[in-house]
Amino acid sequence: MNFFVVWNGRRLKRYFLLAVAIMFSAGVVYAEKDNITVFAPPTPAAIYSVPTEKKVVALTFDISWGDKRALPILDILKEKGVTKSTFFLSAPWAQSHPEIVSKIAESGYEIGSHGHKHDNYSKFSDEEIRTQIQTAHSILSTVVGKSPNLIRMPNGDFDKRVLQIADQLGYKVIQWDTDSLDWMNIGTDKIVNRVISKAHPGDIILMHASDSAKQTPEALPKIIEQLQAKGYTFVSVSELIAHTELSGHSVQDKPTMQTPSQGLVQELIPGEYKM
Repeated sequence: MNFFVVWNGRRLKRYFLLAVAIMFSAGVVYAEKDNITVFAPPTPAAIYSVPTEKKVVALTFDISWGDKRALPILDILKEKGVTKSTFFLSAPWAQSHPEIVSKIAESGYEIGSHGHKHDNYSKFSDEEIRTQIQTAHSILSTVVGKSPNLIRMPNGDFDKRVLQIADQLGYKVIQWDTDSLDWMNIGTDKIVNRVISKAHPGDIILMHASDSAKQTPEALPKIIEQLQAKGYTFVSVSELIAHTELSGHSVQDKPTMQTPSQGLVQELIPGEYKM
């Protein structure tokens, strides 16, 4: 009987020490969780804006077709002293309008990819997503003379797979926090008021230089003047990213909302989709 009691006591002591070790290890993991997670690979995310107190914003222009708006917009930017902005070019458009692309590049503006086929990439297979991004990359690198590393997906549509593949190919996916809705031609004053009322430090502003955006050349001078009057400076998207921490939205492969006209799509995130 005495041997039996001693043997159980040893087992109990062993279990007790094991439990203490486990609790200690769990405590260390919890205490160092911030340091440990640093080594976990970050999940790719689309960039909508950057958190900063500096009064800097990025004017961005998407172009997918036409040749009537881009040059007047370039003239306005030059006239208003805006030396930094970012143009996202559709590869087929760039291939068809190399002279305008050269003008954008020569003016010192940043050029990003707007993909190849103008369609929702989230419905494509992984292989097709990769093909579309790589095809656009090859064309733009040739036409521009420099390889882009920013991409705004056609229609603003993406899912986790698109983000991951774009990241693997060396691209950052750029969205926007302020949508001018200029592509809907809602009226010059409404376009101006939307941008001025919503713009904030670190904002990425969506505008268009395709022929469908008929009122952009009228609204743009007022937008620039009023933002400058508020003390804002215009920078490229890359400059915005380089000087501040990123603010992205994780993607849960949730449904997207398609708006009328050009089918502009933005990820549905409660409280984030602003019309």
